[in-house]
Amino acid sequence: MQRQILKQMQRKLQESITRVQDELASQVVEGISGSGAVRVRVNGHREVLSVQLDKSVVDPESVDLLEDLILTAVKEAMQKAESLAGEKMQALTGGLQIPGMPNLF
Repeated sequence: MQRQILKQMQRKLQESITRVQDELASQVVEGISGSGAVRVRVNGHREVLSVQLDKSVVDPESVDLLEDLILTAVKEAMQKAESLAGEKMQALTGGLQIPGMPNLF
């Protein structure tokens, strides 16, 4: 009887994890740098979806600045995606750390 209950709980948890993974794939966060001159969009699985550059930052004489702006925007977007995934997982587990819990990514 206990095994059956545990298996049912495990199945429900796995279904919930799958649902959260699907939600994360469809949610998009954005990292911005250079007062909006560089925008990077990332989904909840931390996959980069797009990079948008304002023409004002595309200067062959300032490639180093552009690289820094892109890096900053990517880091911000990745942090937001990681926070989003953490929030979803915390909501799923009620904040409990469950050993052997699969990663959402």
